[in-house]
Amino acid sequence: MEQYYEYRHLVGFEETNLVGNVYYVNYLRWQGRCREMFLRERATAVLDDLQSDLKLFTLKCECEFLVEITAFDELSIRMRLEDLTQTQIGFAFDYVRLRDDSEVLVARGRQRIACMRGPNTDTKPTRVPAPLRAALTPFAMTASAPAGRAHSLAGAAGGG
Repeated sequence: MEQYYEYRHLVGFEETNLVGNVYYVNYLRWQGRCREMFLRERATAVLDDLQSDLKLFTLKCECEFLVEITAFDELSIRMRLEDLTQTQIGFAFDYVRLRDDSEVLVARGRQRIACMRGPNTDTKPTRVPAPLRAALTPFAMTASAPAGRAHSLAGAAGGG
């Protein structure tokens, strides 16, 4: 099983504030981008469903900042499946700075989404589509590899 799905990102000046460190909202944008790239690369069948009737509602999103990062830092945003119910998905994210063959955990995040169907004025919870469940399964967290633990980052192979 793969440990995580990986989205790589190079921080640009436009993502920093006047002090020079990354503005906090970008971490949440990167969570969304990581999730989108996962769908594009690993769950393409779900993309057609999203164009039709399926909606993925973000219910909760959080991020804990551990180390400041700046322009031109290279990041690996690593997404894992934290939990999966009939209608909701919980994701865990590790933000890892890659520099000189070393990895530093700079932030941790979590996100919960609900699968919904119906018109915008009358959406109702629906089961997580089978293709999405299947695509997420390899990235499920195990008791031996919890999100955010330093030992889970050492020597980890890329998933994307």
